[in-house]
Amino acid sequence: MSNLLNKSRPLVFCPGCSHERIARILDKSFQNMGLNGNQIAMVSDIGCSGLFDTFFNTHAMHGLHGRALTYATGLKLARPELNVVVTMGDGGMGIGGAHILSACRRNLDLTLLVLNNFNFGMTGGQFSATTPPDAQVGSGFLNRIERPLDVCEVACSAGATYVTRCSAYRKDLEEEIERAIRHEGFSVLDIWGVCTGRYSKRNKLTPQVIDETLAKLPPREGIVENNDRDEYGRYYREVSESQKPTPPPAKIEKKFDPPESGRQEVIILGDAGQRIITAGDILCFAGLTAGLNVTQKNEYNITVLRGPSISELILSPEDIGFNGIDRPAAIVAIGQEGVDRRANLFEHLDKDALIILAKGVEVPPGNAKVHLIDFKKQGIKTHDRALASLSVLAKLNKVINPEMLQSALEARFKEPVLTSALGLVDRVDIA
Repeated sequence: MSNLLNKSRPLVFCPGCSHERIARILDKSFQNMGLNGNQIAMVSDIGCSGLFDTFFNTHAMHGLHGRALTYATGLKLARPELNVVVTMGDGGMGIGGAHILSACRRNLDLTLLVLNNFNFGMTGGQFSATTPPDAQVGSGFLNRIERPLDVCEVACSAGATYVTRCSAYRKDLEEEIERAIRHEGFSVLDIWGVCTGRYSKRNKLTPQVIDETLAKLPPREGIVENNDRDEYGRYYREVSESQKPTPPPAKIEKKFDPPESGRQEVIILGDAGQRIITAGDILCFAGLTAGLNVTQKNEYNITVLRGPSISELILSPEDIGFNGIDRPAAIVAIGQEGVDRRANLFEHLDKDALIILAKGVEVPPGNAKVHLIDFKKQGIKTHDRALASLSVLAKLNKVINPEMLQSALEARFKEPVLTSALGLVDRVDIA
């Protein structure tokens, strides 16, 4: 098997950098396994280790710093037959720590090579998550007041099933990389090496020093028996195949012609608990019954039961490329908090715009027509006023008509809620 190194993009590491040795050994591992470029996906991010995806004639993905494992996860799940190898420096490993924890927990069949040279070599030699506290680095004293991260201990505790701590100068490194790639599960190799361009200029770090330091640490070599379990991708496919198939989305056929032509924009402004979002959903269903394209954009406080609730709806016979609304055709104003949140809209409304205004709610002055409704007098409770407002719109033939609204309710609700909703809509008096 010929090597997979990219002759048009030769290795460009600093003289003596351990990354170059690892790249060449990784290529030998691929050769030993008899792999061709179409069977491999190299995934990397930023830093010197982030150059690896350009150095091999394989599939490749290059992304944001610390995020390589997220892309690799998607690749492996979509293309389980690929051998997905991730290269990441100690800098990216620190920045993307949460993603490493997720990968360890999942045990997806990925191979992570952490090219650990104890600093941010590409950007000036600043300290990283693995820099020893007594090291001299380009970021002053900061590494002295932090505890360095032990990549292997973290990986083991998070659930990785194959973990090795080793030197970039290990004689059988190509065999160890091969074992990691062949392992069915998440493999982590913490490979210690020398950064000649930055780190070793201020710190004594040689292959011999690396070996001496590794000898003092608890050995981490290969399969972590306590974490042994099914590989995530295979197990996921097995479980998903046993699930009941997801039913197709409900298909709403065009039954009616809308009362108004062209794009119609509606904003429903209320308070928390007034079922604003549900009313917006129903309005979208009504638009679908007329064969219209629809969008819904919602805003509500994370507390759910306190704060404004707003739903912005667009119903259009044309494709909707942007769901922002500046000058709506209609505004439903049934809650003061929502109105206050969008107070700047009212002065820009056209004279043909309509405001459905609940009595007791105050809106800023403007040119739009106002249709005042006393919901309290009609005995309509606060949480029913959003749906009641849609009834007002329909009975005024603004945006939707009564047939569209009834069909939307029939598509959206089941009994006994449907009967209750239809009764409410029928008894709303628009006078």
